[in-house]
Order: sequence, then structure tokens, then C-alpha cells
Amino acid sequence: MHTTLASRFLALRGAAAWLLALATAFVLAGCAGLPPRAADTPVLAIPASNATLLGRAAAHLDAPRDGLSSVRPLIEASFALDARLELIRRAQSSLDVQTYQLGNDKTGRLLLRELRDAARRGVRVRLLLDDFYTSGMDPLLLGLATESNASVRLFNPFVNARDHSATRWMEFLGDFRRLNHRMHNKLFVADGAIAIAGGRNLADEYFLRSEVANFIDFELLMAGPVVAESAAVFDTYWNSDVVYPIETVAINHRTPAVLKADFETATSLRFAPWPDPPGDGDVLGDPPLGLQLLNIPTLQWMRADAHASADSPNKALGVMRHPTESVAQRFHELAATARSSVLVISPYFIPGDEGMARIREGRRRGVQVSVITNSLADSDEPLVNINYNRYRVDMLKLGVELYEVSTQQLKRSGQFRDLLKKARGRLHAKLALIDREWVMLGSMNLDPRSALLNTEFGVRVRSFDLTQALLYAYQLDDIEGVYRVVLKPDGENVQWIGTGDVNNEVLDSEPDSSMLTRFQLLLFSWFVPTDQL
Repeated sequence: MHTTLASRFLALRGAAAWLLALATAFVLAGCAGLPPRAADTPVLAIPASNATLLGRAAAHLDAPRDGLSSVRPLIEASFALDARLELIRRAQSSLDVQTYQLGNDKTGRLLLRELRDAARRGVRVRLLLDDFYTSGMDPLLLGLATESNASVRLFNPFVNARDHSATRWMEFLGDFRRLNHRMHNKLFVADGAIAIAGGRNLADEYFLRSEVANFIDFELLMAGPVVAESAAVFDTYWNSDVVYPIETVAINHRTPAVLKADFETATSLRFAPWPDPPGDGDVLGDPPLGLQLLNIPTLQWMRADAHASADSPNKALGVMRHPTESVAQRFHELAATARSSVLVISPYFIPGDEGMARIREGRRRGVQVSVITNSLADSDEPLVNINYNRYRVDMLKLGVELYEVSTQQLKRSGQFRDLLKKARGRLHAKLALIDREWVMLGSMNLDPRSALLNTEFGVRVRSFDLTQALLYAYQLDDIEGVYRVVLKPDGENVQWIGTGDVNNEVLDSEPDSSMLTRFQLLLFSWFVPTDQL
């Protein structure tokens, strides 16, 4: 999920809504602001130790002591959720969880229950959430925070009228400059030994548990030096000036006993059922993490040169102290070294003038550039897609290969037909493969919002084995379930060629979207600055 300024304003329809919004914004501007940030002693990650099972597993994986890390791709959603549950249950010292969205749904509540149980076992739990999607969740989060070993903190929090989404919109309008910056990072670290990084938020639709729309995503299991780097990033955010303990911003009139009882009910099996177990092996033939951890001496992952980095949390203050050290800049620098190919997978893709200049330079050097993104009909942020459309013809003229993910095409492809069933399928993975040697992954989209407004977390991996695994798992050398976008014979317009079945239909207009929808989005896009998308 990638909430833009445009999608926020789309929620406020009609003149009456606008008048109410503006009036309330003026009222809220005079309401209480953020409380003073307490000068607490910094709390730091607990390093990996052989005293824990996960520490011993990481030590075994890192036995060569060659400065490399061990990695394992988490491609299938069921294996990704299962890996988190296994790590939570096996943790003995600490769990550090950072995410943009924790769903108030069966997946989010299941993970909260598991974190609560870990805290009661004596595991130190730190949960760091961006505050944009926590509306109505304060009792749940406070319930977790009542545990003596658990802490919950919020990034760039809302202060007034926290219980309802509508009133939060009003505060957003009244304090737009601050609240428009969000923490988009996703990171999970267990016992300082094993970490998960990638694009998935912690909600039903990221683990194929939604009956409405599900996301196709990617994450990486990691052990070794890259985990220590990731833990240091978490500490920087946890102790930053833009992060607040939930107790300092949430209004609470319940006793700890009541909070715990309500938490118990809300996270019971009725509201947080167990997921279906993963299969015996994923698309690469690897068994679930729990089975791997039963026999540590046989544990084997890919060895790779891997490094983690993140934007400064002060980006939320509108301060880019070291823009050359941003995740976006690191990606551009790595892509500029490409000798043969750059393959970008991004659900939201707006190259902009600078991006087009980079593409032009790469093509001049003979680098093949390929982009996979969402189609207009299947993007959860269609205004982003409308802006991407402005660059399509120019990219195709430069020889860029363009592919757009489509639910209808995916359902014709054997790989996703059974998984999606009646739900929509949308791309959410953020990946780049460079020269089939480097992989960039994490939370960053290739759009202005990721580059300029939101904070992001990324991992850079040098591994031929990992790139080959991704090429195989996603069928990137013979991709299906997408539309291939090409120039029409006139060289000035585009058409779409299906890849989901033997018919390979050819379309001259945006697949699965009406002319009225396209016209409305185009009109609205004229009033939304591109740097807000």
C-alpha cells in the first residue's frame, strides 16, 4: 500500500465535505500539538547470542566468517507469514518489528497475539508503527504495551481525534506539512540474529488472506552481518525525535486489567484465526523455516554480500540532511554501474525528468532496461499510474521493455490462478535486478513520494544465486500474467499484448478500465503535484 496525497483527497468528495474539512482544520490547528519528547536513555538492539536457538542458527549460517551474509528469498505469502510466526515463537531475547501498516484484521491481530505471548515468555518486544493506519487501534496497541516486556511506539503520530479516520483527515489538513511525511519502512528482527526485509505490510492482503484484493510481494530472510546493520537502523528510528511511545499520545481511561482483557478478546481465535499451513516446499523447493530450524547443522542459505540502509527518520521533518545517503540515491548509483541490464519491479513507477535522463544514459551505453508495474485497472493508486502513463511512449521509443500486471491476465496464468481465485491481484514487490548480479529490495517505490517524502528501508545484495532464483520464481525471462506494452505502428501511441494464455489478445486502450474512469483520473491529476505521488 502506498497512500498518496491524491488518494487522501479522493476520500473528501463534494463541496460539503470540503467545507467541513476546511472548517475542522482551522479548529484543529488550535488544538493540542505533539507532547514534549522525553529525553529517554536510548534503547538498543540486543545482539545475537549463541545462548538462543536463533543465535545458534545464525552462527551456523555465518560459520565461514568471510564478511558475507546468508539470505533466503520469501516469495510465497504463506511461507512469509509462517516465517514470522516461527521466529516469534522461537525468540528468546528480543523481537524488533517496524512496519508502515499493521492491519486491524485477522493477520494483524494474530501477530499482536503472538508478540504478546512472546513478551510474557520474557522476550523484549519493540513494535514501531507509522501512525497513519492506526485509527481505532489504540486499545489494542495499549493492550500490548501493558505487558512489562513490550513497548509500542508511533512514528510522526496524530494527536487529536485519533479514534476515527474521518477526524484524522481533518487533522491531516490542519497539519499537512508534518503529517504528509510517513515511515514506509518494513523490518523484522528476531533475537538480533535473523531478519526479514522487503515490501510486505502486516495485513491480510499481503499474505493472500483477503477475499477482496491481494498483493504479490517479495521479502528476504537474512542472517549474518546484514542483520546487525538492520538492527542499527531500527535503533536509529526507535530513539529518534519523531517517534513517541503510544502512551504519550493515546487517550486512555481503561485500567491495565481492562486493556489486557479487551486485548485477549480482540485477538482470540474468533478474530485472529490461524492461517493455513504452508506447503512442504516453496516454489524454490525450500521447506518452511520451522522445519529448517529443527536441524540447524543441515541449515543452508545462499551466501551473499548484503548491506542494509535507510533514510534518516528526520526526513519526516522535511530535513534531508544527507540526500546523497538516501535509499533512492543509493539505488540510482548502483543502477548507474549497470553494464548489461536493469530490471525494475515497482508497483508505483514515475521516472520523472531525472529518471528519464538516467534511462536515456543507460540506453546510450547499451543497457537493456525493463520495467514491471501495475496496470491502471489493477493499481490501488490509479493517479500514480496516470502520471506514469505520461512517460510510456518516450520510454518505449528509447527501447525500454514495459510490462503491466493485470488481474485478468494473472488468473489465466497457472502460477497465480488458484491463489487469487475471486480476489484481485496487484503487484506490491519492490525489486531491481542489475546485471543479473545485484538485487535491490526493500520498501522503496520508484516515485517522488518514496524519494522525497516518506522514509524507506532497503537492502543491497550481490548474489548470482539470488538473481537466478528470482528469475526462475517470477518467470522473468518468459513472464506471464501481464500485458506487454508496445508502440503502435504509428510510433506515437501504445497498445497492450496479453501474455496470460495462447490467444495473446491485443488491446488499443487501457485494459479493464472505462473511458470515463480514465478521463476523471486525468482531470484530477492536473491538480495534484507529481511530487506528492
